[in-house]
Amino acid sequence: MLSEEFVGKLAPYVNPFAARTVERVADARLPTERGEFRIAGYRSLVSCEEFVALYKGELDPETSTLVRIHSQCLTGDALGSTKCDCGPQLRSALSLIAGEGRGAVVYQMQEGRGIGIVNKIRAYALQDEGADTIEANERLGLAVDLREYRQCVEVLRDLGLRRVRLISNNPLKLRAAEEGGLEVAGRVAPDFEPPGEAARYLLTKKERMGHLLELVS
Repeated sequence: MLSEEFVGKLAPYVNPFAARTVERVADARLPTERGEFRIAGYRSLVSCEEFVALYKGELDPETSTLVRIHSQCLTGDALGSTKCDCGPQLRSALSLIAGEGRGAVVYQMQEGRGIGIVNKIRAYALQDEGADTIEANERLGLAVDLREYRQCVEVLRDLGLRRVRLISNNPLKLRAAEEGGLEVAGRVAPDFEPPGEAARYLLTKKERMGHLLELVS
């Protein structure tokens, strides 16, 4: 029989509005190359996961606001890898929000679609041998995508948002936003030039993962 404590932890996943599962623990000003933002740190109440929200402007629940849920990618975001489109997507989202003067990015710590940085490097080695991003994970005995976005949506709601325009090509993020109680007023495609070696990666995401990409051959 499941303990009451365990059932209590599961309850928010059964009903996303049943109880708060994240808490804001820090908030500060963050000047950036794209202007001044606020940065907030969140902790999950049901796991060890942490989240960062970078937000700007007056976040009005009645205003259709630009937002992005971005999964951690050390190689792309910080090291400039051209094997993926993660870094350009993040920078595009921040530029769009800065240009509009209002919006938010939730940065989730789920490296490599949830497999972690070391396994991601192992997958990179298999990609160097010809595997695509899905085949590499499968050959390592790993899931293709372990990410879960419900708590990211909860962070957006905590920031005061209700109507959003999601900067994303991932249909699972669109679904998560709607299922988490946000009104998705539209989707905004990230505006960026695909980096050097990312063409095959993007094609795999479009053809095998259903991402909403318009690729120019």
